[in-house]
Amino acid sequence: MFNQTTMTEFLLLGFSDIRKLQILHFVAFLVIYLAALVGNLLIITVIVLDLQLHTPLFFFLMNLSILDLGSISITIPKSMANSLMNTREISYPGCVTQVFLVFFFASADFAILTIMAYDRYVAICQPLHYERVMNRRACVQMAASAWICGLLYSALHTGNTFAIIFCGGNMVDQFFCEIPQLLKLACSDTYLSEVGVIVFSVCLAFSCFVFIIVSYVHIFKAVLRIPSEQGRQKAFSTCLPHLIVVSLLLCTAIFAYLKPTSSSTSGLNLMVGVLYSVLPPIMNPIIYSMRNKEIKGALSKWIGWKLLTKNKMSIFSLQ
Repeated sequence: MFNQTTMTEFLLLGFSDIRKLQILHFVAFLVIYLAALVGNLLIITVIVLDLQLHTPLFFFLMNLSILDLGSISITIPKSMANSLMNTREISYPGCVTQVFLVFFFASADFAILTIMAYDRYVAICQPLHYERVMNRRACVQMAASAWICGLLYSALHTGNTFAIIFCGGNMVDQFFCEIPQLLKLACSDTYLSEVGVIVFSVCLAFSCFVFIIVSYVHIFKAVLRIPSEQGRQKAFSTCLPHLIVVSLLLCTAIFAYLKPTSSSTSGLNLMVGVLYSVLPPIMNPIIYSMRNKEIKGALSKWIGWKLLTKNKMSIFSLQ
């Protein structure tokens, strides 16, 4: 029997027991992780260096990229290390840390996405009041509120989860410590409090999603009234990436936490875990850089400037 006091480690779900497939998993996750790092760091660097991008929209986008970097750095490196060393172990404190940080980054991420919807609503539906409403101080306060709410929300989930008594073994049916899979190991009714918190969280996330949808209904109505086609395209180029990112994050997370855990297979758990924990951090930079003209222009200008500087240095060194 395992309980809260004697549990010292958990066993995570492995992608395979075959050594060659473990190495393949390590290489695949390494490529994904490096792509996410490069993509998000590029967006952060460009926003910091380009003065034209020092606006509320890109300030929140930089916060989103920072959160995505933290989110993917919590789950993938541990899974890669386990595959490389042919082990599935994670310590009890390590599992607690994973649960806390996964929820912190995910909840702060969604809070920033909700704020970004409000930013687009004010910019398009109330353009004359934009500079007054979305001033520097207000933006910093909203971003700080998202991070603080993420901390409090994560502390609530983590405290509730690890206050339960575990006696169903120590095998977590996921490649990282995930709350629904941990609740399957509970042996008392104390886990019902965490189930209640998860239901409350789903309702809160749905409320935010409704707020985002209502904001975008007003936004699209305002965009359709813009007389020039160029103006409509510019408005859509800043709104559509955000809407795609919100849908990707929310749909995968809700599916992960509302699917029946008792009847789901290990393969399905792995696939869903990858979808909501790995896919958004790597897709967000691609979506924003491909659909946002300002980001594409700044990236092209920055890369062009770096290449020009490198060429100049090569010429001077030859002389």
